[in-house]
Amino acid sequence: MKKWILTMAASVLLVSGCQTGGEEAKGTNHQEKNHQARESTTPKAEKFTFNQIKEVSGKKVITNPENVLVLVNKEYNLPEGYAPKDLVRPAVKFSFGDEKIEKSLMRKEAAEALEKMFAAAAKDGVYLYAVSGYRSYNRQVAVFNNEMANSGKAKANQAVATPGQSEHQTGLAIDISGKSVGFLLTDSFENTKEGQWLAKHAHEYGFILRYPKGKEAITGYQFEPWHYRYVGVEAAKKIYENGWTLEEFYRNYGKM
Repeated sequence: MKKWILTMAASVLLVSGCQTGGEEAKGTNHQEKNHQARESTTPKAEKFTFNQIKEVSGKKVITNPENVLVLVNKEYNLPEGYAPKDLVRPAVKFSFGDEKIEKSLMRKEAAEALEKMFAAAAKDGVYLYAVSGYRSYNRQVAVFNNEMANSGKAKANQAVATPGQSEHQTGLAIDISGKSVGFLLTDSFENTKEGQWLAKHAHEYGFILRYPKGKEAITGYQFEPWHYRYVGVEAAKKIYENGWTLEEFYRNYGKM
């Protein structure tokens, strides 16, 4: 069993020394001035926590699924039976009304960010509706089997996550739609007022478009203009500014 940790951070290396007398003292003053100049132009160090992994029966299983930056995809699996402990219902409009069901839940931090994002959109005259948030492992089994029965296994793998590999199970993902498309989850949402507002502003509230167009080979899934994932404002900003997927953020952040 192997365990490896991907923790990347931008860091600043500070070098100092002790010198006394004459030219050595001048050298010290020069070093201090250089150090101060570097400090004034060096950005603050930032740290993000990435996946911690162990192999179980040949699968890479995430051991820190509560991490807001958790990367769940076709390579990294959630632990068997995992369910977030802080699920709440965000105070936003849902496409199915006030019905209290599983998919109306999100993790508390993500739910609060979603409320702020929906409120900001409304101020701009854009009215968003949540369609589907948290999805348990058992529910994902039903969704996947239904898609496979309708479309075949190959297409199901492109459209629906295998149980244990769904972002919805983390409680950090949310499908969003609007009246302009009849609250459907459809590619045409990309060109709506709602879809365009989200694409431009979601990162300001810590959300990213998780499965962008043209990145299918990286994410492993087809383009989904309705699927947004909470990662926190700092990470979302970097991902948005660089045009990355979450996979690319994991891969490239340490090289910045």
